[in-house]
Amino acid sequence: MATVLFVTANPKPADQSFSLSVAGEFLEAYRKESPGDEIVSIDLYKTDIPYVDPDVLSGWGKLQQGEHFDRLTPGEQSKVARINQMADQFVAADKYIFVTPLWNLSIPPKMKAYIDTIVVVGKTFKYTDQGPVGLLKDKKAVHIQARGGFYSQGPAKDFEFGDRYIRAILTFLGVESIESVIVEGMAYMPDKAGEIKAKAVENAREAAKRFV
Repeated sequence: MATVLFVTANPKPADQSFSLSVAGEFLEAYRKESPGDEIVSIDLYKTDIPYVDPDVLSGWGKLQQGEHFDRLTPGEQSKVARINQMADQFVAADKYIFVTPLWNLSIPPKMKAYIDTIVVVGKTFKYTDQGPVGLLKDKKAVHIQARGGFYSQGPAKDFEFGDRYIRAILTFLGVESIESVIVEGMAYMPDKAGEIKAKAVENAREAAKRFV
């Protein structure tokens, strides 16, 4: 049995979100293929995610200098402990499903904050004489993203930093199997939105079979 983290970053309800609704179809198809797997849902807009702030940086600095955890301030302790908890949860999982819209050419801030809790030296990557090395080998990931315009090709392609960032981070952490399911162009072609979504749902269901 595999453990799958289903990480979403969209404050909208699923019936008003292309990314969440397509992700729901992906998840339904995946459950049919792997009914025994454990799906752990993390709604980042309903989750306590510490930002990397002065407490976190000072807490990390003290620990690196050999200070005992008990010597940290209450604020440093709570935030550093929460980051460690989230990083450990990520390491323990076997597969990851990220679900985001494209906002201002990138990912929602809640997703960036989450990523900052899982990119932790000694847990998800390490430094070596040859440079940083990811520690999350033999993991699989899929990113489901909705974007109103067309960014897969054409003049806007170079301005897409959401899916590219997710894939870059996962590659940095050692994840080798990464797939993207994209639903795009709904705002540019609203009369085709239903058709665009239907095609994305079809792609999501096929991707779910490969995700097993």
